[in-house]
Amino acid sequence: MGPASRRVRVGLTTPKSGRRTRLRWASGALLLATLVAVEESHAQPGGAVRQPEAPADAPPAPPPPPAITPPTIKSDQGAKYPEQAIKDKVKAPVEVILVLELDATGAVKNATVETAAGHGFDEAALEAASKLEFEPAKRNGQPIAAKIRHRYAFTPPDAQLVGKVTTQLRDAPIEGATVTVEGPEGQKWTAVAKADGSWRIDGIPAGTYKITVVSSGYASESYEETLDPGTEAQVDVRLAREQKVVEPPPPPPGVALEEIEEVTVRGTKPPREVTKRTLEQRELSRIPGTNGDALRAIQNLPGMARAPGLAGLLIVRGAAPQETGTYVDGTYVPIIYHFGGLSSVIPTEMLDRIDFYPGNFSTYFGRHTGGVIDVGVKDPTVKKEPKAHLRSARAGIHALVQADLIDARTVVQGPLGDTGWNFAVAGRRSYVDVWLKPLLTELGSSVTTAPVYYDYQAMLQRDWDKKKHSVRFFFFGSDDRLQVLVRQVSGSNPGLTGSVGLGTAFYRMQARYVGKLSEDTELRLVGAVGKDALQFNLGDNYFLLSSYPVSGRAELSQRVSAGVRNNLGLDILLQPYDVDLRLPPIPRPGEPPAGPFGSRPPLTFTGDGSLYRPAIYDEVELTPFKGTRIVPGVRLDYTRENRAWDVQPRVVARQELTHEFPRTTLKGGIGRFANPPGPQETNPVFGVPGTRSMIANHYGFGGEQEITRQIEVSSEAFYRQYDGVIVQGRGNVGEGRSYGLETLLRYKPDERFFGFIAYTLSRSVRRDSPGEPERLFNFDQTHILTAIGSYRLGRGWEIGARFRLVSGNLRTPQTYGFFDNNVGAYIPGVSYPPYSARNPMFHQLDIRIDKTWYFEEGVKMSAYLDVYNSYNQGNVEGVSYNFNSTRSTFATGVPILPSLGMRLEM
Repeated sequence: MGPASRRVRVGLTTPKSGRRTRLRWASGALLLATLVAVEESHAQPGGAVRQPEAPADAPPAPPPPPAITPPTIKSDQGAKYPEQAIKDKVKAPVEVILVLELDATGAVKNATVETAAGHGFDEAALEAASKLEFEPAKRNGQPIAAKIRHRYAFTPPDAQLVGKVTTQLRDAPIEGATVTVEGPEGQKWTAVAKADGSWRIDGIPAGTYKITVVSSGYASESYEETLDPGTEAQVDVRLAREQKVVEPPPPPPGVALEEIEEVTVRGTKPPREVTKRTLEQRELSRIPGTNGDALRAIQNLPGMARAPGLAGLLIVRGAAPQETGTYVDGTYVPIIYHFGGLSSVIPTEMLDRIDFYPGNFSTYFGRHTGGVIDVGVKDPTVKKEPKAHLRSARAGIHALVQADLIDARTVVQGPLGDTGWNFAVAGRRSYVDVWLKPLLTELGSSVTTAPVYYDYQAMLQRDWDKKKHSVRFFFFGSDDRLQVLVRQVSGSNPGLTGSVGLGTAFYRMQARYVGKLSEDTELRLVGAVGKDALQFNLGDNYFLLSSYPVSGRAELSQRVSAGVRNNLGLDILLQPYDVDLRLPPIPRPGEPPAGPFGSRPPLTFTGDGSLYRPAIYDEVELTPFKGTRIVPGVRLDYTRENRAWDVQPRVVARQELTHEFPRTTLKGGIGRFANPPGPQETNPVFGVPGTRSMIANHYGFGGEQEITRQIEVSSEAFYRQYDGVIVQGRGNVGEGRSYGLETLLRYKPDERFFGFIAYTLSRSVRRDSPGEPERLFNFDQTHILTAIGSYRLGRGWEIGARFRLVSGNLRTPQTYGFFDNNVGAYIPGVSYPPYSARNPMFHQLDIRIDKTWYFEEGVKMSAYLDVYNSYNQGNVEGVSYNFNSTRSTFATGVPILPSLGMRLEM
């Protein structure tokens, strides 16, 4: 039972709510009326009273008036404050007057509303009146029926505030943080966070309050929260480490300094998440084998397979790389890694978050059947100004420079004077070509241009109205190039001569607005224009593609009522393109090639077109109970190429079984996801016109369990069913499925150590057409084990290691075939089904050593040695055959690769 009404007489406590309620009631003189005669008496001398003498013929005296006793309440359980009034946000006291008809036993036989109030108050009063019990009205001691007025006074119930205080983007609890709630009239309530970071304040009247959270060593945060009657509002606060102008001197032996900034890698985007995996900045920047690149760190999480060689591909839960989408703050980008996956296209220092969705992602994203990675870029960092005697021309400016054997980068950010605008500029360039090209040329290599890449970023941002409105302009891009000269003719591919080249490039100009229009309404707008370019040549064959994407997003988030929020959005992509190609036709799965690649008759095509793919989505966040979150939604995507709509319903849920340490949580989701066909799949020359979208149905269920304050484990089983798989040149004739179990055991970072073990057991299969046997999909990896640990030795030293053990990649074996006189080469036989052989197990150990020095005025310098493949394991990445495919040798991957680097921050 919820909150009850008030009455004047005495406090009553309702059984379920435990709230004290009071009922004020008044009885009217609607009892059976009886006149009472009042006789006068006259005082006589001596105090005697003389009664008047009645005449002899006077009538007898009338009988005395009846003694009337009004009814009294014997049992009153109180009235429940109506749920409808809570939904309608009624904040003023309300009175309801009833007329009650009582029988001679004191029971209520009928009740009617004399003064109605609406919002469910009338019904609540009538329901409470039916349970009233009275001592009956009496006349001369005998029970009689009666009619009385009865009044219920409803006072809005108080609200409760609960929440948790944790470190920013890390979720480590901050014990002892002080939470202060201040009302408009100066009234205050205070709570202190417990060991798990949780806090609670009860008995707060409805209204708008300022919530301030303070903890030593962290930057304080303040929020405004509107509380509705009888509701429980949850305010989870994440505090950032307080940045000091003057860094402390190096710590004494055995004591380590905390990191300042943090970046998150998580499974879903709050507040619509069911799976969240978080790594703090220390983990992201110290994982061996990543060169401190945060985006490369996600390759170690469950659900992410190892890409072959240094391809830099994203393989999520056995899906093809093109099934996974990559975004920067909601804007699609073609790549997030440079050549070889050695570094990402956005520097770690500009990242706010990395949202990794291995499956069952929100309706905010579409056009993908695999996973999604959304890179959130933070607003420019403004360094706090030092005290007056330490101020300088660079006050407020934050800068860093980093260089190693692979690339160099710089980032500068801060305020634009007193304009209110903040800026950030960054750039990176690889210089492997500077030292590797001369070395390989001296050794007689055929390389004419070693891999070279660069990326660039520039941002302007400003907040208004106490950060309720924010506008940001962000320009960023990337460019990668590689050229190899083939000097010798291949015996198995005599037509392949000349050069091999590959180039990818893109840029985006993005504008974003985020505004809080009211306490319950938020609006987010993101638009972008840009260009994508892909160039590939192999001898006389080539492929040139230029596209000019224009994208836009709009999402309106509205709090409907307590525990209900609706997110309505529009997602539009328009992408004109030009294509020019000369390539041999792509063989179908299991089909033997028509000869060596360089000798096959090519197809040519030159043309242009455009992709138009609008979408609308709606999603509702429901929190009906404490610890419960249910998010149903639906997305509609339109594809102009086949003039079809794809309806995609989805729902995810999360339930905390225990709210205190050790927490236990269950999570699950189910949804439908569509991947529209690419231009090459509907092209009349290379594809099949009218090809539909490929559909994948995602199913997932798992749990999370805290074992100790530092150790937690999470596990999730997944199943993905594919329908209408697109087979090149044949259309939607395929089908498939992938399934598995992902487990993450993590030791959350303390002042010395962090580490985790991630294991994925999975299987991915395809059937290329009805009636054909099911086969392993190209990107199937049965076992993926990653173990990572890093330890601070003291005096600024830290050492870490990463070990990986992964099933070998699949390949299609070649066998002895026949000699083709037309091309003068042997045509190898190809076994069926394709990808029927697996390379040996991959295993590798990477080691990283860091040393950090601290100086005055916030200057920090660090040096690191990152050793990739430390014991020089010759992992097999492919197979090379002789001219007639009778002999083969393994082609191994990257040998031991040390990278020594320096980093300076100020």
